[in-house]
Order: sequence, then C-alpha cells, then structure tokens
Amino acid sequence: MPILPIDSGRYGTPEMRKLFDEEERLQKLLDVEAALAWAQSEVGDVPISDANKIMEMASTEFVKLDRVKEIESEIQHDLMAVVQALSEACGSSGGYVHLGATSSDILDTATALQLKGATGLLIDRLKHLNKILVSYVDREKKTIIIGRTHGQHAIPTTLGFKFAVWLMELSRHIERLRECSKRVLVGKMSGAVGTQAGFGENGLEVQRLVMERVGLGVVEISSQIIQRDRHAEFLCILGMIASSLDKFATEIRQLQRPEIGELAEPFRRSSQVGSSTMPQKRNPTRSERIGGLDKVVRSLVPPSLENIVTWHERDLTNSSCERFIIPEACILVDYMIESMIRILEGLEIDREKMRRNVSLTQGRVMSESIMMQLVKKGMGRQEAHELIRNISLKSESENQPFLEALLENQKVTSRMTKEEVEEALQPHNYLGTAIEQVDKILASFNSVS
Repeated sequence: MPILPIDSGRYGTPEMRKLFDEEERLQKLLDVEAALAWAQSEVGDVPISDANKIMEMASTEFVKLDRVKEIESEIQHDLMAVVQALSEACGSSGGYVHLGATSSDILDTATALQLKGATGLLIDRLKHLNKILVSYVDREKKTIIIGRTHGQHAIPTTLGFKFAVWLMELSRHIERLRECSKRVLVGKMSGAVGTQAGFGENGLEVQRLVMERVGLGVVEISSQIIQRDRHAEFLCILGMIASSLDKFATEIRQLQRPEIGELAEPFRRSSQVGSSTMPQKRNPTRSERIGGLDKVVRSLVPPSLENIVTWHERDLTNSSCERFIIPEACILVDYMIESMIRILEGLEIDREKMRRNVSLTQGRVMSESIMMQLVKKGMGRQEAHELIRNISLKSESENQPFLEALLENQKVTSRMTKEEVEEALQPHNYLGTAIEQVDKILASFNSVS
C-alpha cells in the first residue's frame, strides 16, 4: 500500500520514477554483475561459457524480485541476496558470480547507471524548458513591464529581459550537470578496501572493461566505496535547480495577484476548481507546489554532505540515507521541471495590465531618467538626486502627476523644455541596452541550434 506521494504517483514523471523503481534497480545490479563476468572472461579468469550463462540469466526475467527479497529476509544482506538469486538461476555457472567483488562495486556502479539515466532526463527537460523560454524572450523582448526592487516599483524593463535572465540561469544548470557528469557517472571494481586484491593482477583491466561495457567512467582511485563528494556535488546542483524553479514560480504567483495581474499560470476554465468554498478563486497551485517541493529538495542537500564522512575505508552510514535522498531528489526535481514546462506552455500574459502598472505611480518610476537628463544639462548628480527626490515626494503626497510637479519646478524648467521632460518620461526611451542584451542572448542560442 503506497504511503509517500511519490509511491502513490502524485509526484514524479513515469520516466524518472521508472529509473528508480525496485525492478529497475535490480536490473541495474544484474547488469553490473553480468559485465563483471564478461570482463573476467576477457582476461581469462572466468570460462567464457560460464560468463555467457551469467550474462544470459542476469535479467529480472530469471532473477525475480520476490526471490531476492525472500533471500534477504533470511540473510539480512541486500546485495548478497542478489548474488545468491543470480547464482541459483545460473546453475553450475553460479560459482563465478561476483568473483573478487565487494558489494559496493556492484551497488555504487549500479547507482551511477541510474544517475546516468536521471542526468540525461534532467538535461533533456531543462533544454525543453529553455526552448519555451527562448520563444518568450524573442516575442516579449519589447514588452514593457515595471521592474521591481524590494517589492516596489523601480524603473521599466521588458518581459523578454526578465525571461532572458531565467533562460541563462537554467543554461548554467545544464552546464553544471554536464560538467559534473565526468565526476558523478563513474563506477569501480576495486574489491574489499579498494586494493583490487580479489581480482589479482588483472584488477585494473577488469575494472576498465566493466565500465566500458556499462558505459561509465572509471574512478581514479577509491576505497571500498566511491567517495561521496561526487554524489554530494550532484545533489547540490539539484538543490540549485529546484531553487531556481522556485524563484521563477514565486515570480509568477506574485505577478498573478489580482492587484498586479500581469502574469497567470494556466487555469482550465471548463472544470478546474480554485477553492472548495470560494468559487471565484484562481489559486496558483502549480507554482505553489513547486515552492513546496523545493523545500523538500533543499532539505536533501545537507544529508548528502554528511554522507561524505565515513569511517576508515567505509561504513554504512551513507547507505540508508542515500536510498531516500538520491531517488527523491531526482524524481522531485524532474517533476518540478515538468511542472514549470506546463506552466509556461499555458502562461497567460496581460500586456494591458503591464502598461497600466507602469503608469500606476503617475510617472514617478521615470525619476532616474529625469535625474540623468538634468546631469547632462549641467546639474551635479547629488543635487539632481535630491531635487527629484523632493519633487517625487510632492507628486506622491499631493496625488499629482509627476509631469505637472516637474514643470512647476523652476530648477527643472530652467534646464529642460517641456518636450524634453515629456520625452524623458516615456518608458520605452529608458530601457538602456535591455533589448541589445536580449538580442545577444537570442543570437547565441540561434547559433547553437
């Protein structure tokens, strides 16, 4: 009976969940055992016929999960249960299963295989999300929206510029995942404490052949386990990805507030219910779900750092912890990316509300623009700042259009004509290099594609 929301199917995509289900985990363990037998037959340590039998039977078609669990309940050792179940299936060839290996050779290498699949999925989904963002950046690069700092109106920017910032943040995460792969997607065949004594003189070649067979990199050196700084790096990156997604989701749900109303996540008007008691509600539940799951993912990062610390050549303090944090982090982050894809695919944009919000302060958001013009006309920067600060406060307190307040001030009109003031108050005239920056980013993505 399912207990956790991942188990019940509430969270997680089918593809990522499949990578970490019990059946798939067992198959990965069997794949590594099969690769080991093959490698040992290549160097002459296992008869080819026996290696072929082991490779043939190293499948969940023959090694049943129920049988593995039955053995484990008796012997209280998970990997040895797999070894015994595979040996049973192999008959007389079973005596060569797991020859010279230690449990972590199989467990850690199988984990790397799962992470290889997970990393590929995550990168593909992030690239899909970036593709959606590229289209928004291009389409909305000139759509003026008020920029906000400290939750207050600052100066105008563009919606495309905002999306371009997100786009590059996700691009860095893709780069991080690719870069860390050479350290994370590695396996080993090193034996009891890393010396490969059980493999004899062929240890290094067996290790190389196994990893070549399963498609992983080879550790430079290890103790009985692959060192957990590798996994911690991966989990830290997942925590960063989750936090970025939370950041985007927070922005969307902030801008969905009725008093702002510039963006809104999709809402199925024909059937979706916002509230059990308030029929008018359109709650940003998808964005809020991303925010909630980010708390969980970030909480998984400290345990991954704790797992770096083990006694001597190994202990088991990392093992039980990893059974939770690695699958959970991969499944939740993948689900969060997919959720953000769905949000952006149906994102509602209210450009008219953006225009109204830019004008909400009656022109005061263009204060810096006026200040900079006064400096160009010969006024000192500090003097201009204090002058415009006072005029802005007067405009606000008297509910007076900023243009009127400016034109009433002799210090302003002695340096700027009415036409120059009006021109400086136009938001589209004070975007700096925003569109140029966006075009450079678009050009870089177009050159790659």
